[in-house]
Formats: sequence, C-alpha cells, structure tokens
Amino acid sequence: MSSLNLISVSSFFILCHSFLIHAQQPYYVGKTTASSKNPDASNSTSILGYSCNGLKRSCQTYLIFRSQPPYTSVASIAALLSADPSQLSQINSVSETETFETNKQVIVPVNCSCSGPYYQANTSFVVRHGDTRFLIAHDTFQGLSTWQALKSQNSNLTKYIYSGTRLHIPLRCACPTKNQTDVGIKYLLSYLITWGDYVSTVSARFGVDTGRTLEANKLTEQYSTIYPFTTLLVPLQDPPSSSQTMVPPSPAPLTSGNSSKKSKKKTWFYILVGTLAGGAILLFISTIIFFACFHKGKNDAVTNFVSETFEANKKPVIKESPEFSEILSSITQSLKVYSFKELQEATDNFSPGSCIKGSVYRGTINGDLVAIKKMNGEVSKEIELLSKINDIFVIRLLGVCFIDGDWYLVFEYAVNGPLSDWIYNTDNAGKVLNWTQRMQIALDAAVGIDYLHCFTRPPLIHQDIRSGNVLLDSDFRAKIANLGMARIAGGEEGQFALTRHIVGTRGHMAPEYLENGLVSAKLDVYAFGVLMLEMITGKQVAALYTEPEVNMNLSDVLCARFSGENVEESLIQFMDSSMEGKYPSEIAMSLIRLIHRCVDRNPAGRPRMDEIVGFLARIYNDSLRWELPNDNLGNETIF
Repeated sequence: MSSLNLISVSSFFILCHSFLIHAQQPYYVGKTTASSKNPDASNSTSILGYSCNGLKRSCQTYLIFRSQPPYTSVASIAALLSADPSQLSQINSVSETETFETNKQVIVPVNCSCSGPYYQANTSFVVRHGDTRFLIAHDTFQGLSTWQALKSQNSNLTKYIYSGTRLHIPLRCACPTKNQTDVGIKYLLSYLITWGDYVSTVSARFGVDTGRTLEANKLTEQYSTIYPFTTLLVPLQDPPSSSQTMVPPSPAPLTSGNSSKKSKKKTWFYILVGTLAGGAILLFISTIIFFACFHKGKNDAVTNFVSETFEANKKPVIKESPEFSEILSSITQSLKVYSFKELQEATDNFSPGSCIKGSVYRGTINGDLVAIKKMNGEVSKEIELLSKINDIFVIRLLGVCFIDGDWYLVFEYAVNGPLSDWIYNTDNAGKVLNWTQRMQIALDAAVGIDYLHCFTRPPLIHQDIRSGNVLLDSDFRAKIANLGMARIAGGEEGQFALTRHIVGTRGHMAPEYLENGLVSAKLDVYAFGVLMLEMITGKQVAALYTEPEVNMNLSDVLCARFSGENVEESLIQFMDSSMEGKYPSEIAMSLIRLIHRCVDRNPAGRPRMDEIVGFLARIYNDSLRWELPNDNLGNETIF
C-alpha cells in the first residue's frame, strides 16, 4: 500500500482547514488551532462545547452527519453516535437496513444534556491503530467534537492514546434559550458546514429566517463568514425532514393521458410569458438607448452614479463580455460594492506610501487592512469566479468598485506578504522561516490548490502556482492568490485540453504544456513541486541547474543530485543554508521524493493534489513531533 494512503486524505482536509479557523460558535474568543503553542486554543471555552444556557438542561435535538465509509448504514451511524436506529431511520424516511450513498446528509436524533458548563450528546469510541485525538474528532466524527473536548473529558488518559483505548466523545449540541423558546424555536440542529455553505443558504434549506440563525450563533450580517468542518446551530420550530437534506430533483416530463389538455394550457402560458419577455427586452433596450443619450449631456452625474451603483460606465458596456449585465447582477449579490470615494479615503487617495507593488495598494476600511488592486480590461468573469470561492487557504475577495472603465478589487490583506519575500535567501533582510513553518505553508498551499481542483464548481486549474502567488497572513498561514490565469478544468481525470496560448512562469510550467499545449490539473501539481523545491532550497528554480544540467528535466536533475554514495552531504549542500541545518534529514528526504514525483516528466506519474495533501499532512505531523523536544512544550500535545 502506498504511503500516500496510510492516512485518510479527508482527515487531512479537515485537519488543514481546522488549524486556523475563527469558529463561528457563541462565546468563541480566539483561534482554534492544532498547535498547543497557541494560547487561544486552550483559553477558548467554546471549543469544549456550547454553553449550558438553555431553558432546559436536557432536550431532544438533531445532528447532521455525512455518511462516509465505514459509516454508511443506519446501523453503523446509529452505533457511532449512540443514536436509536429506529428513530434515525424514521426521520430519514428509510428502512433500518438502509445503506446511504457516500456523503449523504443524515439526520441523527440525539438527547442533548448539560455536563458541567456545556451541553453535549454522549457517545464513545474505541481507538484504532494510527488514531489521534485530532483525527478521531475531525475525521471520524467530522467536527461534531473537537480534540480539545476529547482531551478535556478523557484527562485520565496518558499523553499518547493507544489502540483499544475507549474514549468518551462529547458531541456538540445545544438546547434553545428562553428567548428562542419565546419565539417558537423548539430545536437547535447542529449542522456541519461544508464547501459553498453560507448562513443564508443553510437557513433557506431548513426553512429558517437567516437572522434567527445569525442570532443563534452570535453572528452578525457584517461578520457572518462560516468555514467547513465547524458546526452551525440551526433554530427549528419543527423537527427536520429528510427532504431538507436532499438536492431538489429536476422536474420530470409530463407523460400522463391528460397531456394534451395540459399542453394547450402550457402553450397559452408560454405565449403570455414570451409576450411579457419580449416587452421587457424592448423596454431594456429603450432604457439603454435613453441612458446612452442622457450620458452625453450629464457626464459628471453619470460618473458618480457609476461608482455607487455599478450600472454604467464611461466606456461602452459592449466592450465587456456579452453576459456583462448578468455577471454584474451576480457579483453585486455576493460582494460588497464600494464607492470610489471609499477607496480613496482608505488609501490616502492612492498615495505612493500606500502602494504595495505595481497597481496594488494597502488600505484601511472600517479599521481592517485590505489590499486594493486596480485592474482594467476583461476581468468581470474573474471577479465572478472569485466571488464564489470560500476557502481559508485561497485569498478572499471582499468587494469591488467599477469606475471609468477600471475595476478595483478589494481583497483581504496578507500581512506578511508573498512567500517569495521569505524563501529566497539572497537578500531576505532577516526573514527566515524554520522547517516546520515551511511544511505548514506547503500544506496550506496544497489544500488551497486541491480546493480549486476538487471543490469549486466547475473545477479550476490555477496555471500560475509560484511563490509570488502564495501570500502569508499574520500567523504565516498560506493563501493562494492571483487567479487571473485560472481556467476551467476540462474532461475527466487523466484527460487533457489543448491550447496555443501558453501562459505562466517559466521554470514552473510543465513540459507537456510548454511543448504541446496540453492542459490538465497536473500543471498545478508540477508547479507546486517546483514551489516546494524552492521552499526547501531557498533558491529560484533556475539556480538549481548547473551548466551540464541546463537541458535536463527537473526530475533528472534531482536524480543526479542524490544518486551518489554520500546522500547526507548532498542533502546538506542542497538545503537552504538559512535554516542552519535545523531540519529532520529523513523527513526532508521524504519530501524530496514527493517533489520528484510532482515534477515527473510524464503527467500520469504525478500524484493528485489530494494525495499530496495527505502526504504533506503526515510530513507536517512528523515535523511537529521532531520539533517538540526542542520547544520544551511539556506534556501538551494533540497526538
């Protein structure tokens, strides 16, 4: 069995996204991370459970669990979560022998009660070989518990847990408060957030007012961001139903004997709709003509109107894509539209002192730092793409402004700038990353890329993965940036699209792309391999070639470097000298073997990004263990 498969890839997706999550739960006061070095993780009480502040100390409630092997049947899910299988089957409208399809949302009825200061539903779990508290909480139980809660309620156990140990598992649940009961709320469902979820969409699915859900989780309309693998309390007046966990089916064609009569009725309906639509189109065209003429005489007024409402500009709209109006409508529904005046005030009128680089400026809006990027040309589709991305390891687009034919994109601000400022040791002005930081950054970036490949709809290929497009926040967590060259991934796994338009950064572009214009997700895998290589050597890829190797493939260069007898000496010469030899040699060689696979000349020989995530998560965990004795952390560990 490949070492890439030793630990569940899904475990590490959850692990990666959980290392830096501002949890949306009530009374959360810090960041939940997997490192015991973060004081917020131990000081935050919400990660131990929801506060026991309800009208009742015990109540009937519901959890959402997504069926994953080996927990895909009514019996196995009920056993895992200590639920009644007959109740579970009844509320999901299935038989007790039912086996669910993978990733099906299953409603699980449980009894929730106070245990000390927190609500919880109780179950237990027998540790298997390779399990950690973290993996049990965030893989097996999918975030319905936390490793901190497991540690707190199993404090009698040793620092490390062993196969056969039975753990007490507190599942996250809550009972309605008096204020909630007074407005008719009877249940608080613990919903597991996944990709693409928003408070509004989750609320709509369960027929709940968005404001009630915000209140239940101590969120506001301004601060309503939620993240995968955390729980959201959904206030319900009635028990949830199986229909609320299903994707609505497409309407079936009419085939009954009354189809003729229905067809005639539908014909008149279509005529009416067509007439109204035609009238609307004529009205729309007339409106455009009116505003085009009006624009000539009222230039100044229209300019102000543009920056505030997004509806017109000094350059004809027709110069944008044919779907411009539709895209604008979509953008304004999901993003904040800033006025140009707001951006001027944020950047001191775009002063040189606010300039980060080129046309990117640092600004402050409502006390928060932002990065404002001026762009022109056809960028509306890129904005539409960015507006749909919701991942903590991909830089977030906060809002936009459009004026005089130019776009201004407002992004979250990454305080520590691009990774390139930290890894090239020619003149890094004291900016040095240690080994574990580099592994964390590599893991974060891998998760971000895998999100683009597997969890966006449609899947995306970044096409320009390099250190300048990996940004670091205040905690040195990585975020993938600059999706300007991203394209939709076409075809199934292993299939390629063709292009004559070669874009990207030389040295990071895969051979099949440069030579034949073949495009697939394996382009990003190759570029990510190059990125990891630069991260551990402290050199740009061009500097890794010696004169005889100039025309060799990068994988061959690596083979040549490490094919000799003295591998240890080769490793010392290869690694970034700024780390001063402080890295685990065996783990470093494992990483180099992964890099070698990523830059394989044959794209079929390269691993998928989800495989890379699993491998890097294991490397990061091993690196934490290697680092532990050096940091004198005492007995505090998550493993």
